[in-house]
Amino acid sequence: MTDHRVERRLAAILAADVVGYSRLTGLDEEGTHIRLKERLRGLADPRISEHRGKVVKYTDDGMLVEFASVVDAVRCAIAIQRGMAEQNAMVQQAERIEFRIGIHLGDIIVDENDIFGDGVNIAVRLEGIAEPGSVCISDDAQRQIRGKVDIAFEDIGLQSLKNIAEPMRAWRFKIDSGVPAVRSAKPPLATAQALPLPDKPSIAVLPFENMSGDPEQEYFADGMAEEIITALSRFKSLFVIGRNSSFTYKGRAVTVKQVGRELGVRYVLEGSVRKAGSRVRITGQLVEAATDRYLWADHFDGALEDVFGLQDQVTAKVVGLIAPKLEQAEIERSRQKPTEKLDSYDFYLRGIALGISRRRQAEARALFKEALARDADYAAAYAMAAWTFLVQQVTGGLPLTDDMRADAVQFARSGARTANSDAFTLARCGHVLTYFGHEYDRGLAMVEQAVALNPNLAIAWYSRGWVALMCGEPERAIESLERMIRLSPFDPLRATAWLGISFSHFYQERFEEGCASAAKAFQFTADTNMLEAYIANAIRAGHVAEAHEAAARLLKLQPDYHASRGRQAVPFRSAEMRERIVVALQAAGLPE
Repeated sequence: MTDHRVERRLAAILAADVVGYSRLTGLDEEGTHIRLKERLRGLADPRISEHRGKVVKYTDDGMLVEFASVVDAVRCAIAIQRGMAEQNAMVQQAERIEFRIGIHLGDIIVDENDIFGDGVNIAVRLEGIAEPGSVCISDDAQRQIRGKVDIAFEDIGLQSLKNIAEPMRAWRFKIDSGVPAVRSAKPPLATAQALPLPDKPSIAVLPFENMSGDPEQEYFADGMAEEIITALSRFKSLFVIGRNSSFTYKGRAVTVKQVGRELGVRYVLEGSVRKAGSRVRITGQLVEAATDRYLWADHFDGALEDVFGLQDQVTAKVVGLIAPKLEQAEIERSRQKPTEKLDSYDFYLRGIALGISRRRQAEARALFKEALARDADYAAAYAMAAWTFLVQQVTGGLPLTDDMRADAVQFARSGARTANSDAFTLARCGHVLTYFGHEYDRGLAMVEQAVALNPNLAIAWYSRGWVALMCGEPERAIESLERMIRLSPFDPLRATAWLGISFSHFYQERFEEGCASAAKAFQFTADTNMLEAYIANAIRAGHVAEAHEAAARLLKLQPDYHASRGRQAVPFRSAEMRERIVVALQAAGLPE
């Protein structure tokens, strides 16, 4: 009897095809065929060879490739998509050849020069749900690459794939929406899908254009837009996108429709500021994003010392147009000037502009001190001076000196004393008092008051999330940090929001989810705190090899690192939880 045993093996399968191939061939059949062949032979083939892949077959509009390693398959896919993006940069959109790629790790059947089976079918189905220029991988593949590649895939949840019996969890990476964190300090803006509109009037305020003819006045134009965002966000009847997300559009050529789609808002406010001598002109245009229809445009002129009154006029006009049922009392309550002394305010704005750079916190702090020297009751300046210390420790991954921690706490206490009903100050000062001062109950009360006063303020939800985590309320922390990300979806702080979510999952012993959240943070930077979060979750999830690799990466970043520093990664109220972090870090091979 002839032995018809089927040959099987485990393999990583990459399936790729061309988006809109029929349309392209309809426009230019021969030209499309030639260009596709050039892309496959000249771009894809060398990268497949470099990553030890084997082309099983070419189809009319794509290819099927086998790899022994998922890591090689994913690295190859990213290299191909990057190469395609570079070659398409100078090609009109309608004429571009763009790939979709799907990758799965699974069992395959080998039959002469072809392969079959569910392993192949799933890769093909994943390619089918991928977007142009993206890579979509299965959960099985994601587990194999975690911690081994310098990019992070986005979890897109369970997907129903054609002719596959059970829904499968899938992950994606789009070449337009992320690059290795080590190569990018500022992530691009593109998002895969439009965000849904909130159930109340929603608005984003774009950075105001500096019309003063002096680049040194850029901080002043930014300050105008930021103050209007803050004023609008006090209205509980509105949904207002946070400053850090709005400002990611600064210096970019974007359409209002794109902003509305990517931020999930109905209205967009544009404007400009001209500062000349002792006079200021603020212009504003309110646009309905979906239709590109201008609802209002006007300008406001005044003396420099009346700049806050001009901001109030812009705010009142916008609110009157998009939320006419707001009570006048709430409009009046919103007119809270940050300080009556303009020279102090000017130093504050300069400090905000410098503080955007994670490496210039000491310089920013000096400017906030100058603001306070001129106005000892400037609550927001106290808050930001305290905040610079927190950024400095989190960014550097090294504990501050005792004197620096004491200064941070003192600034935060002064801010809390002068805050009154300022949600911004309450949130930042409550966060610092909890982190450095271990004043858990006071900090929690302050951040709760902040979100009650201004539920539109992204930083208030951010601080509430971290304070809740430190106080031992991980579910409340996750809820708060996710709310912050929705209010400010492009916020640079979302990296540390995902970090907080990762530590929250560790607290709940949901270690796989903790690894996934830490991986999202890696899109921005793999610093000490993010590596700590990943290592702690990975070691407890049983991913020992990945945890050891991440530990080696941490030691390369900080050669004198000791696991005991894990106690300060998140200064939990619970001593037991702090020790659990340290024990996990030691288990990954980090020195005591």
